Amino acid sequence: LPSLGYAKRIHLMNPMVPGLNGDKMSSSVEDSKIDLLDTLDQVKKKLENAFCEPGNIEDNGILAFCKSVIFPLLTGNAFIIPRGADYGGPMSIHDYKELEEGFAKQEIHPGDLKNAVTTSINQLLEPILKDFETEEMQKIILNAYPAPV
Repeated sequence: LPSLGYAKRIHLMNPMVPGLNGDKMSSSVEDSKIDLLDTLDQVKKKLENAFCEPGNIEDNGILAFCKSVIFPLLTGNAFIIPRGADYGGPMSIHDYKELEEGFAKQEIHPGDLKNAVTTSINQLLEPILKDFETEEMQKIILNAYPAPV
């Protein structure tokens, strides 16, 4: 671009992940995405209703979220899928490939995966939500997104 008279630019790229409903993620479809300011209950509800067909790893927004967000943040720690003793007990997953293979073979139930992802997302969002509870941040949000008239 500098040879054309424009300043150098930086482009940030990130992978496209499917929405929680199995379609393309869309900001206009509230239940297809997790917002940074979603409450813990909103996250739980969205994930409970998310598309996560047993054994299906295609267009699975929950698996995509694990791959793009949860596993990169684990930094050497295991992803724990809590399960009752009757269902084999807790699972420790050490990398995304192991999770995907276990899900594809139906060794991991969608409900168990959804519960584990809900816990992980809520742990990630909790400090953000706390920061946004301050009076200063509430004023910023109100000014940025005024109530419809």
